[in-house]
Amino acid sequence: MIQHRILAILAVVATGFVAAPLSATAADAKVGVVRFDDAVRASPQYKAADQKMTSEFQKRKNDLEAQSKQFESDVEKFKRDRVTISPDAQAKTEKDLAARQVDLNQAGRKFQEDAAARQRDLTNEVVGKVRDAVVAVAKEKGVDIVVADPVYANATFDLTDDVVKKLGGTPGK
Repeated sequence: MIQHRILAILAVVATGFVAAPLSATAADAKVGVVRFDDAVRASPQYKAADQKMTSEFQKRKNDLEAQSKQFESDVEKFKRDRVTISPDAQAKTEKDLAARQVDLNQAGRKFQEDAAARQRDLTNEVVGKVRDAVVAVAKEKGVDIVVADPVYANATFDLTDDVVKKLGGTPGK
């Protein structure tokens, strides 16, 4: 019984000897923080991706808006002229408008899907570059760990402006 207690005490003491160097190392760790969203949005890569996205999809967006306005105009015209045209012409126009509405809805969904996919691709590209810049800045500054988007951090730990500079952007809060 006493031997078990002695062994337990020795185990606790041995654990203390092993843990002491680890806690001293952890206490000496240098920590940095990054406001990741701010770094992404301030980066020139994000601004370029945003412009690229706009240029790629603006024409399609304008075309869809024009088609939608034309469709609405045609529907209003049909509502006004409905009583003056023959039943066959009414049926044909209703069928045509219904088909156009389906096509317009499909084109709108396709546009949204394409835009969302392209936005994800461009965002992932930028996020990867920002992540690489965070790692590079952390290594340059001798930081052991970087915490992204903390609830609170003293400004002396903030690496965000350095990351933005590394990406070629203009830092600012």
